[in-house]
Amino acid sequence: MPRAKRLEGSFIHRLPMGTDAAAVRQRIEAMEHLLERSLTIPGLNRKVGLDVLLDFVPGVGPSVAAAMGAYLAFEARNLGMPKRTIARMAGNIGVDWALGMIPFVGAIPDYFFRSNTRNVRLIKRYLDKHHPASRVIDQ
Repeated sequence: MPRAKRLEGSFIHRLPMGTDAAAVRQRIEAMEHLLERSLTIPGLNRKVGLDVLLDFVPGVGPSVAAAMGAYLAFEARNLGMPKRTIARMAGNIGVDWALGMIPFVGAIPDYFFRSNTRNVRLIKRYLDKHHPASRVIDQ
């Protein structure tokens, strides 16, 4: 039974499942955190995420990271964002995927081109404009 207690307090259960703008904002921020800055490199004090780590798995890793990044575009589509902005997000995901497909070396440019952070910024800009009640002051 102690395992069930740990699951109850896990991060997944704290994410809202609604379709309102505030719930979407929390989910996309959590996905961006997981993909771009969930771990700290010891000694360098630099944040990396699952996106960069998956680049070290040739072929499959960048494709999995791109699929996870596509979730952000899916949320953007559900919000009703313009198709042009969603196409821009798809371009960011594509560039990230192409850079990651370079075996082992692809993690370096992928570290600097953080497509998921760029895409979350686009979604937040849309949410701030069209759903101002969901706006959160970043620290």
